[in-house]
Amino acid sequence: MELEKLTDAIVAGNLNDAVALSGQAVEAGIEPKVIISDYLIKGMEIIGARFGEGKAFVPNLLMSARAMKGCLDLLKPMMKGDTSISYGKVVIGTVKGDLHDIGKNLVASMFEGSGFEVVNLGINVDADKFVKAVIDNKADILALSALLTTTMGYMKDVIKAVEDAGIRNNVKIMVGGAPVNANFANEIGADIYTTDANEAVVVAKQILGKAS
Repeated sequence: MELEKLTDAIVAGNLNDAVALSGQAVEAGIEPKVIISDYLIKGMEIIGARFGEGKAFVPNLLMSARAMKGCLDLLKPMMKGDTSISYGKVVIGTVKGDLHDIGKNLVASMFEGSGFEVVNLGINVDADKFVKAVIDNKADILALSALLTTTMGYMKDVIKAVEDAGIRNNVKIMVGGAPVNANFANEIGADIYTTDANEAVVVAKQILGKAS
């Protein structure tokens, strides 16, 4: 089979074709780890790059991420606990008082589709829950989202809670959302600020030393 078609299916966001081709690749004796790293993630990188160039848009990213997730749901159970494919663990959530999740879910999907393990805590997450999730999952990155100017200040409370728990040196903290900017990120002591989902993945790989 032509495995490049699998990459093309991810780029096109074609869930059914992507899952079917992944199944065919397994039947042809190709290791799930190879399918994910060499063809699926490559597809996500292509659509991400197109998004960054203004040649693809949020719906395209969402469709590709959905196709990727369908393939991962098929392939991950076959990997028998092999975590060598993972770039790292990300805990992500929208901060306390904020009920917006579309942007946060897009970032989570991009992370998962790009080879990260993702723990999505949802919306209205308080500092204690973020800290517990970072500790329990030994997270490499904590990603905080806010869409309201009234809730973005809570990001600082979360970072203080991480510091008070004695784990600040163990995790990189990423912040994002419509009202957030680089100056605010610096003021509250965050490590990473990005403007979109694709950039979040690119910068995360760089900061963890996993850039391709």
